[in-house]
Amino acid sequence: MLDLGYSFADPARLATALTHASCDGVGSNERLEFLGDAVLDAIVAQALFAREPGWDEGRMTRLKADVVSRRSLAEPARRLELALHARLGAGLRGRSASTAVLANLYEAVVGAIFVDGGFEAARSFVLRTLKAELDLALSDSAQDNPKQRFQELCQARWSSLPVYRLLETRGPPHARAFKVSAAVEERSFPAGWGRTVKEAEGWAAFEALLVCESAG
Repeated sequence: MLDLGYSFADPARLATALTHASCDGVGSNERLEFLGDAVLDAIVAQALFAREPGWDEGRMTRLKADVVSRRSLAEPARRLELALHARLGAGLRGRSASTAVLANLYEAVVGAIFVDGGFEAARSFVLRTLKAELDLALSDSAQDNPKQRFQELCQARWSSLPVYRLLETRGPPHARAFKVSAAVEERSFPAGWGRTVKEAEGWAAFEALLVCESAG
């Protein structure tokens, strides 16, 4: 028995949320996943905004991206055992659900609760089931310095220091934007943009951390 701590007025919505897109020819949860993703962004953004008035946009953006990453969303999906109750395509049955599949199911359930019970019902569910991941992100002081965090990861994993490459500069002198990517050894990571090279390097380090941490 699936226990979400929420009772659906229309149980068909939950059934749809638990129907993965890999089920060919069956109404899948893709629309609910899309909606749930947006609702999650709003709920987490609101929680961060209320947490500390002194936090700037950059810090809240980084924290939100970490909390709503696939890696984070997969954890409550595991705790709720969503995969055990999901309808999966033949190619996914009998295997451990991937991080992507678990995150998909969680987002779709959030979307279904939003449709069924409104924003407050979805908010209550998210803050309860995602509390551990939200608390972890908020308590991680290293979030303030993604370059330091990425450097420590590179030293531990590759025994090497990362380098940052300026890829592009746009805009007039008074409103420049800089595109920077991080690399370690022979591996490059997605680039980040910033209003200064230093800010762009921070975003590049954050993008690299997302890739490394999602890969485990």
